Amino acid sequence: MARHLITSALPYINGIKHLGNMVGSMLPADVYARYLRQRGHDVLYICATDEHGTPAELAAKDAGQSVDAFCAEQHDAQKAIYDGFGLAFDHFGRSSSPENVELTQHFARKLHENGFIEERAIRQVYSNADERFLPDRYIVGTCPHCGYDKARGDQCENCTRVLDPTDLIDARSAISGSSDLEVRETKHLFLLQSKLQGEVEKFIDEAGDEWPTLASSIARKWLTEGLHDRSITRDLDWGVPVPADVWPELAAEGKVFYVWFDAPIEYIGSTKEWADVDPENRDWKSWWYEADDVRYTEFMAKDNVPFHSVMFPATQLGTREPWKKVDFLKAFNWLNYYGGKFSTSQRRGIFTDAALELLPADYWRYFLIANAPESDDTSFTWELFSSSVNKDLADTLGNFVNRVLSFSRKRFGDEVPAGAEPGEAEAKLGEDIARLLAEYEGHMEALQFRKAAASLRALWSTGNSYLEEKAPWLEIKTDKDAAALTLRTAMNLIHLYSVISEPFIPSSAKAMRGAFDLADDTALWITADEAKVLTTVPAGTPFTVPPVLFAKITEDDLTAYKERFGGEE
Repeated sequence: MARHLITSALPYINGIKHLGNMVGSMLPADVYARYLRQRGHDVLYICATDEHGTPAELAAKDAGQSVDAFCAEQHDAQKAIYDGFGLAFDHFGRSSSPENVELTQHFARKLHENGFIEERAIRQVYSNADERFLPDRYIVGTCPHCGYDKARGDQCENCTRVLDPTDLIDARSAISGSSDLEVRETKHLFLLQSKLQGEVEKFIDEAGDEWPTLASSIARKWLTEGLHDRSITRDLDWGVPVPADVWPELAAEGKVFYVWFDAPIEYIGSTKEWADVDPENRDWKSWWYEADDVRYTEFMAKDNVPFHSVMFPATQLGTREPWKKVDFLKAFNWLNYYGGKFSTSQRRGIFTDAALELLPADYWRYFLIANAPESDDTSFTWELFSSSVNKDLADTLGNFVNRVLSFSRKRFGDEVPAGAEPGEAEAKLGEDIARLLAEYEGHMEALQFRKAAASLRALWSTGNSYLEEKAPWLEIKTDKDAAALTLRTAMNLIHLYSVISEPFIPSSAKAMRGAFDLADDTALWITADEAKVLTTVPAGTPFTVPPVLFAKITEDDLTAYKERFGGEE
């Protein structure tokens, strides 16, 4: 079996993420990792909190905490939520870890040795009151385009125009509020991406044809416009320090690396964190260095694609070392809220902590993947969410499980009944299940999640169709063995559903599997040929009826949700 390395875009440290962040990277990565593990592959799923950069310092200042204390607290808070969503990371690290500091400095040294980092003098805003240079986001003022008075030095949130700090009217420090600013000369390190353009183009030509159009088109657009040399250091108190053995003057001035330089390296850093927990049995280098037997898949929203498809590969290539580069980049569009952006300040949208307070994780997992913004932006509405939960989860799957097990226990006791030998209806069912399962597997292999969800839903529906056709509640009146056969077959479908639904709804899948007292109760994949015969759960197997798997969302629930989170009729 293949070795699969999976990473999802690092969630930023400054606050709890909304559902759009969840479906844009971490959740589909988890679904894919779970699927591959069930198929017997060797899988390593790595993620971490992205902890450096200006927003982390500003968020810590607003919280009245030191940056390191703030980041440690937020890391734990985010990790608890991801655990609640059932995200089965092999390791969830931190970009501020010693491992990432060591690796980031190593990358910088190698790039410098090979002539791809250059020290340049630039002009930058300096705050006399704060006695420091101010990175872009440390400067606020009035946007010259729309008049918004809280525009940042890199971009106006109101009109989205990209800005330079010197564009702002009445510019002031975000730290002290002082407008005693001046422009001074200072030195920074630049990654010479222009010298690596040809190599990055070759990499994209070889790998990008396999990527989804969204990812490959963004990468090629950046290449067409030409790669520009990019500043990779900042004047901040929090970050990976510039190594003093190579750049003593910059190190003495307290320069740190730009967050977008060290954050992708944290994929490797987090893998090393994972290995350092158990160094006798874990080898991080085998996944990243000369790892020709590894297939590497990245998951991210479209705004992260340029950095991962162009900047990080350029960084890797420039080291002249055999670092593993991405094989498949799965990019997602936006999940919006009633057609507009999620907004904390305007009480618009659902954030991941609130989602778990409302309903179990499987409700959200299924809905988000079944409506993943793969080909275009999608919009969350409470009406669509409740319809999906009620029809697919409660009616199609949950009701099937409950009525089969409840009826069988009532009429045949607490063991799977034997009954007659399978007939034409069971043979046809087996063929239909095998065909749909093959479709489902194909979509999962291709990372087409909405199509995979549709195939999974069709598999659940096929069981309902079989049950309606056979009608064991009528069969029992004239042919007890026929009814027993129908119920035994349906119970095998429940076990099959528990296995193949596990990537989407792991907690519910576990409850379904746990209904049967099987000697080897695992979630190992059931092949199409095995599904054809539906004999995994033999007659005589003890079973229990689990609690209701999915409660329906009522009209009163809908009204309450929209009042709390906002929403349009």
